[in-house]
Amino acid sequence: MKHKKVAALIGLVVAAVTVLGLTAGIGNARTSKTAAGYKVYLIPKFIGVPVFTQNSIGAKLAAKELGDTVTYNGPTTASATGQVQFINTAIQQGYNAIIISADDPNAVAPALKRAAAKGIKVISYDGDAAPDARYIYVSPPDAASIGAAQVEWIGSSIGYKGDIAILSAAPTAANQNTWIKYMKATLKLPKYKNMQLVTTVYGNDDDTTSAQKMQALLQAYPNLKGVISPTTVGVAAAARVLTQQKECGKVQLTGLGLPSQMRTYVKSGCVKKVGLWSETDFGYLAEYVAHDVLAGTLTNAAGTSFKAGHLGTRTVGPGHMVILSQPIVFTKANIDQYHF
Repeated sequence: MKHKKVAALIGLVVAAVTVLGLTAGIGNARTSKTAAGYKVYLIPKFIGVPVFTQNSIGAKLAAKELGDTVTYNGPTTASATGQVQFINTAIQQGYNAIIISADDPNAVAPALKRAAAKGIKVISYDGDAAPDARYIYVSPPDAASIGAAQVEWIGSSIGYKGDIAILSAAPTAANQNTWIKYMKATLKLPKYKNMQLVTTVYGNDDDTTSAQKMQALLQAYPNLKGVISPTTVGVAAAARVLTQQKECGKVQLTGLGLPSQMRTYVKSGCVKKVGLWSETDFGYLAEYVAHDVLAGTLTNAAGTSFKAGHLGTRTVGPGHMVILSQPIVFTKANIDQYHF
C-alpha cells in the first residue's frame, strides 16, 4: 500500500513537471516569436520630403503591428549612387529585408543582387528596381491609369485645347518615364487631338531646380496652357511659381501631389485638380509584403493572396507586382477630407 502511495505521488510530480514544461515551452515559443521580429531597411529615393516621410510612417505602423523593426534612411538628394551606400549598410548590418524606391532601376540592381545573394529579401516600391533585382514590386496604381488620368485632368482644365508641357523628376526615374510614356499614348487619342506636348523637362525632384524649370517653361512658351508634373516635389514648386508670378488661371497645372502640400493652391483655385494615393498606406503595404515574404507565407507567384492589415486582402499580379490602389483626385470640393 505504501509503495502504491509513493508511486501515485511520483506520478503526480511527473504530471506536474510535464504541465510546467509544456507551459514553459509555450511561453518560450511566444517569446521567441516576438523576439524574432525582422529587421527591415526602408530606402527612399531621398529623405527630407513629405511623400517619403509618409511612407516611413506607414511602414513603421505596420512594423509595430507585426513585431518588426523598420530603419528609414537614404541619401539627401536623388542619387542611385547614394542609395547603393545604404544598400551596402543593410547588407553589412544583417538586415532581413530591403524595401527600396529605386532612383535608377539598373544602377542599384548590382547592389540589390548582392543583398539577395546574402539572403536579404528585396522589395521595391514606388520606383521599381530592375525586375531581376527584386522579389516583389509594390506598385502605385497601374501606370497606364496614372498616365491617362493626368492627361484627362489637364485636358478638362484647359478645354482640351492648347500647348502643354511636362515637369518630371529625374530622367532616370522609371516610374516617371513609364507614366510619361502612357501620357504620350493618351494624347494620341481623338479626344486630345487639339492638345500638343511641347516639351518635357526635369527638376530632379529638387524644389529649387523644379521651380527654375517651371519659370523657364513660362518664359520659353508664352502660349503654354497647361503643365503636368507627376511628382510631388515638382507640382508643389510649380504651383508656387504660378502663384508668385500671378500666372494662375492663365496656365493650368495638375499632377501628383500631397493634399497637405497642395491644399492652399487648390482652395485658391490656382490648381483645379491633382491626384495621388495614400503614401502612408504605401509604406504600410510594402512592410506587410516584406514581412510575409520573410515569414514564408507569401510568394511572388501571380494569384497569390495575403492579408495586409487594415488594407485587407491583396493579390500578387503579373510581373510579381502588388498594386496599392486607384488614384484619388483632389479638388476644392474634397481636399479638406484628406490629411496626408
